Amino acid sequence: MSSLKIERRGACAWVRMSRPEVHNAFDETLIAELTDAFRRLDADPAVRAIVLAGEGKSFSAGADLNWMKRQGAASFESNLDDARRLAALFRTISLCKTPTIARVHGAALGGGMGLASACDICIASTKAQFATSEVRFGIVPAAISPYVVRAIGERQAYRYFQTAERVPAERARELGLVHEVAEPDELDDRVQQIVAALLAGGPLAQAAATDLIRAVAGKPVDDAVVEDTARRIAGLRATAEAKEGLSAFIDKRSPAWAGA
Repeated sequence: MSSLKIERRGACAWVRMSRPEVHNAFDETLIAELTDAFRRLDADPAVRAIVLAGEGKSFSAGADLNWMKRQGAASFESNLDDARRLAALFRTISLCKTPTIARVHGAALGGGMGLASACDICIASTKAQFATSEVRFGIVPAAISPYVVRAIGERQAYRYFQTAERVPAERARELGLVHEVAEPDELDDRVQQIVAALLAGGPLAQAAATDLIRAVAGKPVDDAVVEDTARRIAGLRATAEAKEGLSAFIDKRSPAWAGA
């Protein structure tokens, strides 16, 4: 891969965008390689967590200007195919069964903010800044919108989608986009602490937990939702993973997956 570096740290895979000369901006190659990397890592049972990071001064500054110029001169059909590939990237990350963490430092603009929003967990440096900057280029944050709106809510999206204001890390935490903010020299340690917490959980249960969130979020607590949640817990209680987790708790030991 020419735009990524992938490092395995035990059961955790670190995916680093490696285009520091352009602040890890998106182009066709980075989009394709990120999509492929997340698909492959999510399919690997030995990978229990995926951390997405960026090299250089920025997490990702959004779209590569040369790429945008090429698309501006392309046909509608070419633009549509390109937009579909970009949308598929964010969806691939969002639907990963493996827990995903965005490690954000510096700028996370446009698609960079989309990556942070698509990941399950976002840990940001105090120096990080976010923005949906697309309107300043005469376009809209379409591909990232489902994930950003999910993170910050519809009301806040009305403001930031239209103003394209820079959002400091602390404000991003207040909005719900960022889970925690850490000083730059403490950022990796905090990410590692989150990874350790993830590795203590059952992998099948974690995948079921993210699926559960998608099933109940934004829905009224009606009979169908209550029945669905009852069936989900009943089905999991009989699994080997649940039995191991209960046995480990009773025996006051770590479950088998924690030592993987």
